[in-house]
Amino acid sequence: MSGFFSSSIGRKVAMALSAFFLMFFLLMHVSINLISVIDADAFNTASHFMGTNPIIQFAMQPVLIVGVVFHFVMGFILELKNKKAIGVSYAKNNGAANSSWMSRNMIWSGLAILAFIVLHFIDFWFPEINYKYIASLPEDPTRYFGELQHKFVSPLRVGAYVVAFVFLALHLMHGFTSAFQSMGSTAGRKKGLITFGKVYAIAIPALFIFIALFHHFNH
Repeated sequence: MSGFFSSSIGRKVAMALSAFFLMFFLLMHVSINLISVIDADAFNTASHFMGTNPIIQFAMQPVLIVGVVFHFVMGFILELKNKKAIGVSYAKNNGAANSSWMSRNMIWSGLAILAFIVLHFIDFWFPEINYKYIASLPEDPTRYFGELQHKFVSPLRVGAYVVAFVFLALHLMHGFTSAFQSMGSTAGRKKGLITFGKVYAIAIPALFIFIALFHHFNH
């Protein structure tokens, strides 16, 4: 296993697999959050199920946290390796000419997303842990919609979310097709994957932005 991660291909495959996992999670997350703009009761029901189901809480949630940490750590490792490689071959290759702006700045979009994840944990995950396991308050199945709306009252917080999702879109623009390439996608499929990747990279962050703005203006 250590040999797998020590090779360039192994690291890229591991990075791609963690990216696929997180992209699937984003799709699930935005789907549940979209319910909140349609029906408050349905959102409370879905959130209560997600928040109290032991499989989700004690199996899937730890896996998700490990997946996020792994993805960012592996991303930083790959970035450092790439910087070293570019330093050696810079005389032969012009990075700006041979790669897109997004591919050259994945580290910065990744750091912006990481900062957002910290904010998101402070806003939602930490209060949830406190509610359930520290304060040990009785479970209220109707509390979730009100808690969500309350978080989007502040225009500063909403602005931070919007900026973060713009960075997420930029990150996904390159990351989606890069992940498939790392897994060995063929040239014949590349055009279709690029198109699908662009749609995904724009649609998912746009939906998150819509949800934040909807609750800000309708609280």
